[in-house]
Amino acid sequence: MLPETLKTLHHKKSNNFFLIAGPCVVENSQMPLEIASVIYNICERLEIPFIFKASYKKANRTSLHSFTGIGDVLALKAIANVRDELNIPVLTDFHTAEEANLAAAYVDVLQVPAFLCRQTELLISAANTQKVINVKKGQFVSPEAMKFAVEKIKSQGNHQIILTERGTTFGYNDLIVDFRSIPIMQSFGVPVVVDITHSLQQPNTTAGVSGGSPQFISTLAKAAIAAGADGIFLETHPEPAHALSDGANMLQLSLLENLLKQLVQIRKALNENYS
Repeated sequence: MLPETLKTLHHKKSNNFFLIAGPCVVENSQMPLEIASVIYNICERLEIPFIFKASYKKANRTSLHSFTGIGDVLALKAIANVRDELNIPVLTDFHTAEEANLAAAYVDVLQVPAFLCRQTELLISAANTQKVINVKKGQFVSPEAMKFAVEKIKSQGNHQIILTERGTTFGYNDLIVDFRSIPIMQSFGVPVVVDITHSLQQPNTTAGVSGGSPQFISTLAKAAIAAGADGIFLETHPEPAHALSDGANMLQLSLLENLLKQLVQIRKALNENYS
């Protein structure tokens, strides 16, 4: 299920899951629309509600020398251009309370990063924009504890909330997804998304760049839909090997349509069994 304010931006009704997808970060002004157009056309054919995602800057990088962005306003305008051209909702993450209002002027969904999901000031500032808020469950937080993030946002009169599972720390350099988190967090009355590609990250590597296991994207995505996720989140790029951020765990854009076709079939089977 989609939050009500996002439903109005989709002209087709569908019993499908919804998709949050796009590149990790805005690499140049043309890139967001180029990638979004490809995803949009696929989602139109498959009747999948689509929210475009791109970070306007990367505040959390392992190495001091990693790419962080092309400039805040320039990147935000490129993301907003996707909404204007394709008439779809767009999402970006932010990292400080002060950034909430800046980002909210350009997007429909504000995303609270996993590492910041307990930060009260950040959640309150996001809630007060009255945008849809997607909170990623921290790698160190139980699904049960995410009810407190929901309560903080609702305390400001904002009930447009999504929660996203993105894996739990498993040792130093790995993450694992507990699919019990889907029904647990759905019990708070909010849609739950599974972040496929970030759940396959291998963070904190000694090379200073996060690794990943993209060969398991299909496996994890199928499991998420079968387990009843309302939506899936994934990052995709035409050439992940040349991406400026998170290339090691992104899905190659040319592989997206086949994956989504398989997920639609799983969702269809679930709908038929429970209809």
